[in-house]
Amino acid sequence: MSADGMDTKGHDAAKPHISLGRLLPVLVLVVGLVLAYAFGVHDYLSFDSLRDHREELTAWVARDWLRAVLVYMAVYAVVVALSLPGGALLTIVGGFLFGTIPGALAAVIGATTGATVVFLAARTAFHDMLHAWAGPFLSRMESGFKANAFNYLLVLRLVPLFPFWLVNLVPAFLGVTLRTFVLGTAIGIIPGAVVYASFGNGLGALIDAGVSPDLSVIFKPAILVPIIGLALLALVPVAYRWHKSRRSHGID
Repeated sequence: MSADGMDTKGHDAAKPHISLGRLLPVLVLVVGLVLAYAFGVHDYLSFDSLRDHREELTAWVARDWLRAVLVYMAVYAVVVALSLPGGALLTIVGGFLFGTIPGALAAVIGATTGATVVFLAARTAFHDMLHAWAGPFLSRMESGFKANAFNYLLVLRLVPLFPFWLVNLVPAFLGVTLRTFVLGTAIGIIPGAVVYASFGNGLGALIDAGVSPDLSVIFKPAILVPIIGLALLALVPVAYRWHKSRRSHGID
């Protein structure tokens, strides 16, 4: 017991200790990222690589479509889990290899799977630790975010305001449930996936012409404005609950 009468032993016990078991999932992802760059895996996530292996890939898809889709989703999941660049190009490749709708669906499944791996790893390793260190401040942020977590996730996924990997991490720190994270991620990335997969469906003509795809297509007004509209619709329930809360507390 300390001089001021407080039980410091109980206070210390309340703080979570850093354990290898909790950090292991994150360490595996970090080691995987380092190895991916060391062996130049990221160099294969390029338009030039797709152009060079076009015939082999299309022949493989024609010969064994189901296995090709499963491998594609697994590769996409690993790329997202390791936070490697190239998600947009992979979605385009999905549209090129499998068509717009199947390619977009495969991309959504792969991306959501990889994002969930990062979410679970970060939540396991850091959630309790951050709460112990940040205290009431993080708890207040968590309660505010969790009240509208699904809607916030939809907006963050629909409109690429922040990097994809960052949006995988923040909900893990703010106590978002696994179900909410998976649904918000999967539904939120569908519009962008359809746009890029549709673009990829006509990629053969660009390859024949020797032209690289414009990955900024998602930011063109004709595409971005409707997506922003969807994001604003996702915020309507948040605004309604905020207004209702103010009225219930007598605030005009």
